[in-house]
Amino acid sequence: MLSERSILITGGTGSFGKKFTEIILQRYPDIKRLVIFSRDEMKQFEMAQIYPSERYNQVRLFIGDVRDGDRLKRACEGIDVIIHAAALKQVPTAEYNPDEFIKTNIGGAQNVIDAALSSNVKIVIALSTDKAVAPINLYGATKLVSDKLFIAANNIKGRRDLRFSVIRYGNVMGSRGSVIPFFLTKAKEGVLPITHKEMTRFNISLEDGVEMVLWAIENALGGEIFVPKIPSCKIETIIKAIAPNAILEDVGIRPGEKIHEEMITESDSYNTIEFENYFAILPAYISKEKYLKYYNGWEVQKGFKYNSGTNSKWLDVEEMRNLIKQFIDPDFKPIL
Repeated sequence: MLSERSILITGGTGSFGKKFTEIILQRYPDIKRLVIFSRDEMKQFEMAQIYPSERYNQVRLFIGDVRDGDRLKRACEGIDVIIHAAALKQVPTAEYNPDEFIKTNIGGAQNVIDAALSSNVKIVIALSTDKAVAPINLYGATKLVSDKLFIAANNIKGRRDLRFSVIRYGNVMGSRGSVIPFFLTKAKEGVLPITHKEMTRFNISLEDGVEMVLWAIENALGGEIFVPKIPSCKIETIIKAIAPNAILEDVGIRPGEKIHEEMITESDSYNTIEFENYFAILPAYISKEKYLKYYNGWEVQKGFKYNSGTNSKWLDVEEMRNLIKQFIDPDFKPIL
């Protein structure tokens, strides 16, 4: 699929980018070029130690910021596929520094689009978040605009052989800033801060996130926002999996947080189709027939919504413990 092709990943030194790089190089050692585009020189230095040029001559470490459109265009020379993973993500930080998030998450998205349109890129896959759905915080609002920009870019590609699609998923296990590594550290102190016992989140591993991107590279028609069918988990379940006897400190819901997250709203249901492992939200102006036939799918019921609190799939304590051992810490044992 990706043999002899060139890929650029923005934000390539982040949690997703590192896992994506690992899997790509294992699975496609004959990839032509993998460009790791990010602004953090220290993280690029650290990746260079893992993937030295003498052994991985297909890897290029490219310093740059998605805010810099000219630099992005230079990086896209000879690129076939762009994975856009760069973003500012911390919800409280966004509330205090809104302009910085707008510059990166919205301006950066438009720069990626312009760079793709100015080169011979064939496929652009942008990563989104459940917080972009009916957003109540600035981070989610910037990602909603970013999603809109990427989907609308299909309208201005002209005769180019170019497709733009978006992947939207929930909480990524073990990613930087996620709750499980935080709880694993705090559990050693015997006290865990909890925002709300009934809080739920969609749950996906980095590995499954990468697999979804690889699937979209191969299958996306363009114009879709893909949503995976994944389980939900209560924060309380995570706590019981890690330290069931820990003292819980009620710290309250942070500004901009929801008790439950949504990835498909009732309003989205009118433009949403479903197939084996995914949903796809389509633009309102596009006929669903082509997509239904291509994906062998069906329309969801009007009024359907995909909410972490009403999901039909749930992780229990034992499943969560197994996932922590599999994806975060193979030596993990509950603190009893």
